[in-house]
Amino acid sequence: MDGDVNPRNATGPLAGMKVIELAHIMAGPVCGLMLADMGADVIKVEKPDGDDSRRFVPPAINGESAAYMMMNRNKRGIALNLKQADAVTALRRLLETADVVIENYRMGTMERLGLGYEELRRINPRLIYCEISGFGRTGPYAQRGGFDLIAQGMSGLMSITGEGPGRPPVKPGAPISDITAGIIGAMGVSAAYARMLQTGEGQKVDTSLFEAAITQTYWQSAIAFATGASPGPLGSAHPLNAPYQSFRTSDGWINVGAANQRNWERFLDVIGAPELGTDPRFSSNHDRMQHLPELEQILNEKLAGETTATWLERMERAGLPAGPVLSIMEMQADPQALARDMIVSLDHPTAGQVKTLGHPVKFSETPASINCPAPVLGQHSRDVLDEAGYDDATIEAMIAAGAVIAA
Repeated sequence: MDGDVNPRNATGPLAGMKVIELAHIMAGPVCGLMLADMGADVIKVEKPDGDDSRRFVPPAINGESAAYMMMNRNKRGIALNLKQADAVTALRRLLETADVVIENYRMGTMERLGLGYEELRRINPRLIYCEISGFGRTGPYAQRGGFDLIAQGMSGLMSITGEGPGRPPVKPGAPISDITAGIIGAMGVSAAYARMLQTGEGQKVDTSLFEAAITQTYWQSAIAFATGASPGPLGSAHPLNAPYQSFRTSDGWINVGAANQRNWERFLDVIGAPELGTDPRFSSNHDRMQHLPELEQILNEKLAGETTATWLERMERAGLPAGPVLSIMEMQADPQALARDMIVSLDHPTAGQVKTLGHPVKFSETPASINCPAPVLGQHSRDVLDEAGYDDATIEAMIAAGAVIAA
Protein backbone atom coordinates (compact mmCIF):
# COMPACT_ATOMS: atom_id res chain seq x y z
CA MET A 1 0.00 0.00 0.00
CA ASP A 2 1.08 3.62 -0.59
CA GLY A 3 1.46 5.26 2.82
CA ASP A 4 1.37 3.68 6.25
CA VAL A 5 -2.37 3.24 6.81
CA ASN A 6 -4.89 1.28 4.78
CA PRO A 7 -8.01 3.49 4.45
CA ARG A 8 -10.18 0.49 3.67
CA ASN A 9 -12.34 -0.22 6.69
CA ALA A 10 -13.62 -3.78 7.11
CA THR A 11 -15.77 -3.19 10.19
CA GLY A 12 -18.58 -0.93 9.05
CA PRO A 13 -21.97 -1.98 7.68
CA LEU A 14 -20.92 -1.03 4.13
CA ALA A 15 -17.69 -3.07 4.15
CA GLY A 16 -17.21 -4.51 0.66
CA MET A 17 -18.78 -1.55 -1.14
CA LYS A 18 -16.43 0.05 -3.69
CA VAL A 19 -17.07 3.72 -4.38
CA ILE A 20 -15.47 6.00 -6.97
CA GLU A 21 -15.81 9.62 -5.86
CA LEU A 22 -15.67 12.09 -8.76
CA ALA A 23 -16.65 15.00 -6.56
CA HIS A 24 -15.06 18.14 -5.24
CA ILE A 25 -15.35 20.69 -2.42
CA MET A 26 -18.26 19.62 -0.21
CA ALA A 27 -21.61 18.01 -1.07
CA GLY A 28 -20.18 15.06 -3.02
CA PRO A 29 -17.24 14.61 -0.62
CA VAL A 30 -19.66 14.58 2.35
CA CYS A 31 -21.52 11.74 0.63
CA GLY A 32 -18.25 9.86 0.14
CA LEU A 33 -17.16 10.61 3.70
CA MET A 34 -20.37 9.14 5.14
CA LEU A 35 -19.98 5.96 3.08
CA ALA A 36 -16.27 5.65 3.91
CA ASP A 37 -16.92 5.96 7.64
CA MET A 38 -19.41 3.10 7.33
CA GLY A 39 -16.84 0.81 5.75
CA ALA A 40 -16.95 1.50 2.01
CA ASP A 41 -13.68 1.63 0.08
CA VAL A 42 -13.96 5.16 -1.30
CA ILE A 43 -11.45 6.07 -4.02
CA LYS A 44 -11.35 9.82 -4.51
CA VAL A 45 -10.41 10.83 -8.05
CA GLU A 46 -8.88 14.31 -8.22
CA LYS A 47 -7.73 16.52 -11.07
CA PRO A 48 -3.98 17.13 -11.48
CA ASP A 49 -3.96 20.14 -9.16
CA GLY A 50 -6.32 18.47 -6.69
CA ASP A 51 -9.74 19.16 -5.24
CA ASP A 52 -10.38 22.91 -5.02
CA SER A 53 -10.72 22.61 -1.25
CA ARG A 54 -6.97 21.92 -1.10
CA ARG A 55 -6.65 25.65 -1.77
CA PHE A 56 -9.14 26.72 0.90
CA VAL A 57 -6.39 28.23 3.04
CA PRO A 58 -5.87 29.58 5.60
CA PRO A 59 -6.12 27.68 7.82
CA ALA A 60 -3.51 25.08 6.94
CA ILE A 61 -1.60 22.59 9.08
CA ASN A 62 1.98 22.14 7.86
CA GLY A 63 0.83 23.21 4.41
CA GLU A 64 -2.22 20.93 4.24
CA SER A 65 -5.66 22.51 3.94
CA ALA A 66 -7.71 21.96 7.11
CA ALA A 67 -10.90 22.09 5.02
CA TYR A 68 -9.69 19.38 2.62
CA MET A 69 -8.53 17.11 5.44
CA MET A 70 -11.90 17.40 7.20
CA MET A 71 -13.91 16.32 4.16
CA ASN A 72 -11.71 13.51 2.87
CA ARG A 73 -10.57 11.32 5.75
CA ASN A 74 -10.99 7.54 5.34
CA LYS A 75 -10.60 7.77 1.54
CA ARG A 76 -7.92 6.63 -0.87
CA GLY A 77 -6.74 9.18 -3.39
CA ILE A 78 -5.79 8.99 -7.06
CA ALA A 79 -5.17 11.96 -9.37
CA LEU A 80 -6.01 11.70 -13.08
CA ASN A 81 -5.71 14.18 -15.93
CA LEU A 82 -8.99 13.43 -17.70
CA LYS A 83 -7.89 15.52 -20.68
CA GLN A 84 -5.73 12.54 -21.62
CA ALA A 85 -7.26 9.42 -23.16
CA ASP A 86 -5.22 7.04 -21.01
CA ALA A 87 -6.60 8.65 -17.86
CA VAL A 88 -10.19 8.34 -19.09
CA THR A 89 -9.54 4.70 -19.94
CA ALA A 90 -8.17 4.11 -16.45
CA LEU A 91 -11.22 5.73 -14.90
CA ARG A 92 -13.52 3.61 -17.05
CA ARG A 93 -11.68 0.50 -15.85
CA LEU A 94 -12.24 1.55 -12.23
CA LEU A 95 -15.93 2.13 -12.88
CA GLU A 96 -16.37 -1.28 -14.51
CA THR A 97 -15.91 -2.96 -11.11
CA ALA A 98 -17.31 -0.27 -8.82
CA ASP A 99 -20.54 -0.51 -6.87
CA VAL A 100 -21.08 3.25 -6.67
CA VAL A 101 -19.92 6.40 -8.44
CA ILE A 102 -20.52 9.84 -6.91
CA GLU A 103 -20.22 12.86 -9.19
CA ASN A 104 -21.04 16.55 -8.88
CA TYR A 105 -19.73 17.79 -12.22
CA ARG A 106 -21.59 20.23 -14.42
CA MET A 107 -24.40 18.60 -16.37
CA GLY A 108 -23.06 16.87 -19.48
CA THR A 109 -19.44 16.54 -18.30
CA MET A 110 -19.61 12.79 -17.72
CA GLU A 111 -21.35 12.28 -21.06
CA ARG A 112 -18.56 14.18 -22.87
CA LEU A 113 -16.05 11.80 -21.28
CA GLY A 114 -18.08 8.84 -22.52
CA LEU A 115 -18.91 7.98 -18.91
CA GLY A 116 -22.55 9.05 -18.63
CA TYR A 117 -25.12 6.95 -16.80
CA GLU A 118 -26.41 5.09 -19.85
CA GLU A 119 -22.91 4.14 -21.00
CA LEU A 120 -21.80 3.03 -17.53
CA ARG A 121 -25.04 1.14 -17.03
CA ARG A 122 -24.24 -0.82 -20.19
CA ILE A 123 -20.79 -1.89 -18.99
CA ASN A 124 -21.72 -2.28 -15.30
CA PRO A 125 -25.44 -2.97 -14.73
CA ARG A 126 -24.89 -3.16 -10.95
CA LEU A 127 -23.52 0.37 -10.72
CA ILE A 128 -25.28 2.93 -8.52
CA TYR A 129 -24.75 6.33 -10.13
CA CYS A 130 -25.15 9.16 -7.60
CA GLU A 131 -25.43 12.70 -8.94
CA ILE A 132 -25.37 15.65 -6.54
CA SER A 133 -25.94 18.95 -8.30
CA GLY A 134 -27.20 22.44 -7.59
CA PHE A 135 -30.79 21.90 -8.68
CA GLY A 136 -31.14 18.28 -9.83
CA ARG A 137 -30.87 16.82 -13.31
CA THR A 138 -34.42 17.64 -14.40
CA GLY A 139 -36.51 20.80 -14.40
CA PRO A 140 -35.90 24.32 -15.73
CA TYR A 141 -32.82 24.91 -13.53
CA ALA A 142 -31.05 21.63 -14.35
CA GLN A 143 -28.30 23.38 -16.32
CA ARG A 144 -27.46 25.86 -13.58
CA GLY A 145 -24.43 25.49 -11.38
CA GLY A 146 -25.16 25.38 -7.69
CA PHE A 147 -23.65 26.83 -4.56
CA ASP A 148 -24.72 26.53 -0.94
CA LEU A 149 -25.52 30.23 -0.58
CA ILE A 150 -27.72 30.23 -3.70
CA ALA A 151 -29.59 27.10 -2.61
CA GLN A 152 -30.17 28.49 0.88
CA GLY A 153 -31.65 31.67 -0.55
CA MET A 154 -33.90 29.97 -3.10
CA SER A 155 -35.14 27.31 -0.68
CA GLY A 156 -36.64 29.88 1.68
CA LEU A 157 -34.12 29.13 4.43
CA MET A 158 -32.67 32.62 4.47
CA SER A 159 -36.13 34.14 4.76
CA ILE A 160 -36.69 32.35 8.08
CA THR A 161 -33.19 32.85 9.51
CA GLY A 162 -32.16 35.98 11.37
CA GLU A 163 -33.14 38.22 14.25
CA GLY A 164 -36.60 39.20 13.09
CA PRO A 165 -38.73 41.09 10.56
CA GLY A 166 -37.10 43.96 8.71
CA ARG A 167 -33.55 42.71 9.29
CA PRO A 168 -31.18 41.71 6.45
CA PRO A 169 -31.35 38.08 5.24
CA VAL A 170 -29.05 35.76 7.16
CA LYS A 171 -27.49 32.48 6.11
CA PRO A 172 -27.18 29.74 8.74
CA GLY A 173 -23.56 29.64 9.83
CA ALA A 174 -22.95 26.14 8.45
CA PRO A 175 -23.16 25.32 4.71
CA ILE A 176 -26.31 23.44 5.50
CA SER A 177 -27.47 22.64 1.95
CA ASP A 178 -24.05 21.22 1.01
CA ILE A 179 -23.83 19.04 4.11
CA THR A 180 -27.47 17.92 3.95
CA ALA A 181 -27.19 17.07 0.24
CA GLY A 182 -24.19 14.86 1.00
CA ILE A 183 -26.01 13.08 3.83
CA ILE A 184 -29.15 12.61 1.71
CA GLY A 185 -26.99 11.35 -1.14
CA ALA A 186 -25.43 8.74 1.17
CA MET A 187 -28.92 7.74 2.32
CA GLY A 188 -30.00 7.30 -1.30
CA VAL A 189 -26.89 5.32 -2.18
CA SER A 190 -27.39 3.02 0.81
CA ALA A 191 -31.01 2.38 -0.17
CA ALA A 192 -30.07 1.71 -3.80
CA TYR A 193 -27.24 -0.58 -2.66
CA ALA A 194 -29.67 -2.64 -0.56
CA ARG A 195 -31.88 -3.08 -3.61
CA MET A 196 -28.90 -3.91 -5.82
CA LEU A 197 -27.86 -6.69 -3.45
CA GLN A 198 -31.37 -8.14 -3.77
CA THR A 199 -31.84 -7.75 -7.53
CA GLY A 200 -28.38 -7.27 -9.05
CA GLU A 201 -29.57 -4.03 -10.66
CA GLY A 202 -28.10 -0.60 -10.11
CA GLN A 203 -29.87 2.72 -10.62
CA LYS A 204 -29.40 6.47 -10.70
CA VAL A 205 -29.62 8.45 -7.45
CA ASP A 206 -30.23 12.15 -8.14
CA THR A 207 -30.38 14.84 -5.44
CA SER A 208 -29.41 18.48 -5.13
CA LEU A 209 -28.45 21.33 -2.85
CA PHE A 210 -31.81 22.97 -3.59
CA GLU A 211 -33.83 19.95 -2.48
CA ALA A 212 -31.57 19.39 0.53
CA ALA A 213 -32.18 22.95 1.71
CA ILE A 214 -35.94 22.63 1.11
CA THR A 215 -36.05 19.63 3.46
CA GLN A 216 -34.87 21.94 6.26
CA THR A 217 -38.12 23.92 6.02
CA TYR A 218 -40.53 21.21 7.22
CA TRP A 219 -42.07 23.24 10.07
CA GLN A 220 -42.21 26.51 8.16
CA SER A 221 -43.61 24.84 5.05
CA ALA A 222 -46.30 23.21 7.19
CA ILE A 223 -47.25 26.65 8.48
CA ALA A 224 -47.36 28.09 4.95
CA PHE A 225 -49.46 25.18 3.65
CA ALA A 226 -51.92 25.67 6.50
CA THR A 227 -52.15 29.48 6.54
CA GLY A 228 -51.28 30.58 3.03
CA ALA A 229 -48.64 32.94 4.45
CA SER A 230 -44.87 32.64 4.65
CA PRO A 231 -43.45 32.70 8.19
CA GLY A 232 -40.49 34.95 8.85
CA PRO A 233 -37.39 34.87 11.05
CA LEU A 234 -37.70 34.50 14.82
CA GLY A 235 -34.10 34.61 15.97
CA SER A 236 -33.55 31.48 18.06
CA ALA A 237 -37.28 31.06 18.79
CA HIS A 238 -39.44 28.19 17.53
CA PRO A 239 -42.22 28.87 15.00
CA LEU A 240 -44.74 26.65 16.82
CA ASN A 241 -43.82 26.49 20.53
CA ALA A 242 -42.78 28.91 23.27
CA PRO A 243 -40.61 29.36 25.16
CA TYR A 244 -38.12 27.38 23.10
CA GLN A 245 -35.12 29.61 22.44
CA SER A 246 -31.98 31.31 23.76
CA PHE A 247 -32.05 33.70 26.69
CA ARG A 248 -29.32 35.95 28.03
CA THR A 249 -27.81 35.12 31.43
CA SER A 250 -25.42 37.18 33.53
CA ASP A 251 -22.41 35.64 31.75
CA GLY A 252 -23.65 34.28 28.42
CA TRP A 253 -26.60 32.50 26.84
CA ILE A 254 -28.75 29.49 27.65
CA ASN A 255 -31.18 27.52 25.51
CA VAL A 256 -34.41 26.52 27.23
CA GLY A 257 -36.88 23.97 25.87
CA ALA A 258 -40.01 24.74 27.90
CA ALA A 259 -42.22 24.12 24.91
CA ASN A 260 -45.05 22.01 26.36
CA GLN A 261 -47.32 22.99 29.23
CA ARG A 262 -45.68 20.74 31.81
CA ASN A 263 -42.20 22.07 31.01
CA TRP A 264 -43.56 25.63 31.05
CA GLU A 265 -44.80 25.09 34.59
CA ARG A 266 -41.47 23.56 35.63
CA PHE A 267 -39.70 26.53 34.09
CA LEU A 268 -41.76 28.99 36.12
CA ASP A 269 -40.88 27.09 39.29
CA VAL A 270 -37.16 27.19 38.46
CA ILE A 271 -37.07 30.91 37.74
CA GLY A 272 -39.42 31.79 40.60
CA ALA A 273 -42.09 33.45 38.48
CA PRO A 274 -45.43 31.78 39.33
CA GLU A 275 -47.28 34.95 38.39
CA LEU A 276 -46.58 34.26 34.70
CA GLY A 277 -48.62 31.06 34.98
CA THR A 278 -51.77 33.04 35.69
CA ASP A 279 -51.03 35.85 33.23
CA PRO A 280 -53.63 35.45 30.43
CA ARG A 281 -51.01 36.43 27.85
CA PHE A 282 -49.02 33.27 28.65
CA SER A 283 -51.53 30.71 29.94
CA SER A 284 -51.34 28.41 26.87
CA ASN A 285 -48.85 27.80 24.11
CA HIS A 286 -51.16 29.63 21.70
CA ASP A 287 -51.21 32.65 23.99
CA ARG A 288 -47.45 32.58 24.46
CA MET A 289 -46.88 32.49 20.70
CA GLN A 290 -49.25 35.45 20.27
CA HIS A 291 -47.30 37.46 22.85
CA LEU A 292 -43.81 36.17 22.18
CA PRO A 293 -41.99 39.56 22.18
CA GLU A 294 -43.39 40.44 25.63
CA LEU A 295 -42.54 36.97 26.94
CA GLU A 296 -38.97 37.19 25.60
CA GLN A 297 -38.41 40.55 27.32
CA ILE A 298 -39.69 39.30 30.68
CA LEU A 299 -37.69 36.06 30.57
CA ASN A 300 -34.47 37.77 29.49
CA GLU A 301 -34.77 40.07 32.49
CA LYS A 302 -35.39 37.12 34.81
CA LEU A 303 -32.55 34.96 33.53
CA ALA A 304 -30.03 37.81 33.42
CA GLY A 305 -29.85 37.66 37.22
CA GLU A 306 -27.83 34.42 37.39
CA THR A 307 -25.00 32.69 35.53
CA THR A 308 -25.54 30.08 32.85
CA ALA A 309 -24.06 27.38 35.11
CA THR A 310 -26.43 28.25 37.96
CA TRP A 311 -29.49 28.07 35.74
CA LEU A 312 -28.33 24.82 34.14
CA GLU A 313 -27.92 23.19 37.54
CA ARG A 314 -31.39 24.27 38.63
CA MET A 315 -33.03 23.22 35.36
CA GLU A 316 -31.34 19.84 35.36
CA ARG A 317 -32.59 19.19 38.89
CA ALA A 318 -36.10 20.05 37.71
CA GLY A 319 -35.88 17.80 34.66
CA LEU A 320 -36.20 20.76 32.30
CA PRO A 321 -34.49 20.54 28.89
CA ALA A 322 -31.77 23.21 28.75
CA GLY A 323 -28.22 23.65 27.52
CA PRO A 324 -25.51 26.27 27.11
CA VAL A 325 -24.68 28.01 23.83
CA LEU A 326 -21.15 26.73 23.24
CA SER A 327 -18.47 27.96 20.88
CA ILE A 328 -17.03 25.44 18.42
CA MET A 329 -13.96 24.91 20.60
CA GLU A 330 -16.12 24.51 23.70
CA MET A 331 -18.20 21.91 21.86
CA GLN A 332 -15.03 20.04 20.87
CA ALA A 333 -14.01 19.84 24.55
CA ASP A 334 -17.47 18.89 25.82
CA PRO A 335 -17.46 15.58 27.75
CA GLN A 336 -20.49 14.27 25.88
CA ALA A 337 -18.91 14.96 22.47
CA LEU A 338 -15.78 13.15 23.66
CA ALA A 339 -17.71 10.24 25.14
CA ARG A 340 -19.56 9.78 21.85
CA ASP A 341 -16.28 9.74 19.88
CA MET A 342 -17.22 12.86 17.95
CA ILE A 343 -13.65 14.19 18.19
CA VAL A 344 -11.03 11.90 16.63
CA SER A 345 -7.26 12.27 16.24
CA LEU A 346 -5.39 10.99 13.16
CA ASP A 347 -1.76 10.95 12.06
CA HIS A 348 -1.39 12.65 8.67
CA PRO A 349 1.77 11.97 6.63
CA THR A 350 2.62 15.66 6.25
CA ALA A 351 0.36 17.58 8.63
CA GLY A 352 1.19 15.39 11.63
CA GLN A 353 -1.47 14.74 14.24
CA VAL A 354 -4.77 16.33 13.21
CA LYS A 355 -8.26 16.21 14.64
CA THR A 356 -11.45 15.48 12.75
CA LEU A 357 -15.11 14.97 13.58
CA GLY A 358 -16.44 11.50 14.33
CA HIS A 359 -19.22 9.59 12.61
CA PRO A 360 -22.68 10.51 13.98
CA VAL A 361 -24.25 7.03 13.80
CA LYS A 362 -23.26 4.29 16.24
CA PHE A 363 -23.77 0.66 15.15
CA SER A 364 -23.76 -2.08 17.79
CA GLU A 365 -22.49 -4.89 15.54
CA THR A 366 -20.72 -3.17 12.63
CA PRO A 367 -19.24 0.03 14.06
CA ALA A 368 -18.18 2.86 11.81
CA SER A 369 -14.58 3.90 12.31
CA ILE A 370 -12.25 6.69 11.27
CA ASN A 371 -8.78 5.28 10.90
CA CYS A 372 -7.14 7.12 8.04
CA PRO A 373 -6.37 10.78 7.34
CA ALA A 374 -7.19 12.47 4.04
CA PRO A 375 -4.78 11.46 1.26
CA VAL A 376 -2.05 13.71 -0.04
CA LEU A 377 -2.51 14.35 -3.76
CA GLY A 378 -2.09 11.10 -5.69
CA GLN A 379 -1.13 9.14 -2.57
CA HIS A 380 -2.77 5.89 -3.70
CA SER A 381 -2.53 6.31 -7.50
CA ARG A 382 -0.12 3.41 -8.00
CA ASP A 383 -2.06 1.14 -5.65
CA VAL A 384 -5.43 1.77 -7.27
CA LEU A 385 -4.12 1.27 -10.80
CA ASP A 386 -2.34 -1.92 -9.74
CA GLU A 387 -5.64 -3.25 -8.39
CA ALA A 388 -7.27 -2.32 -11.70
CA GLY A 389 -4.84 -4.61 -13.54
CA TYR A 390 -2.15 -2.20 -14.76
CA ASP A 391 1.44 -3.43 -14.61
CA ASP A 392 4.21 -1.34 -13.06
CA ALA A 393 5.73 -0.29 -16.39
CA THR A 394 2.41 0.99 -17.72
CA ILE A 395 1.68 2.86 -14.50
CA GLU A 396 5.08 4.58 -14.56
CA ALA A 397 4.62 5.49 -18.22
CA MET A 398 1.24 7.08 -17.46
CA ILE A 399 2.80 9.03 -14.62
CA ALA A 400 5.65 10.20 -16.87
CA ALA A 401 3.13 11.32 -19.52
CA GLY A 402 1.11 13.33 -16.99
CA ALA A 403 -2.03 11.21 -17.31
CA VAL A 404 -1.63 10.13 -13.68
CA ILE A 405 -0.23 12.08 -10.74
CA ALA A 406 1.35 10.07 -7.96
CA ALA A 407 2.63 11.27 -4.61
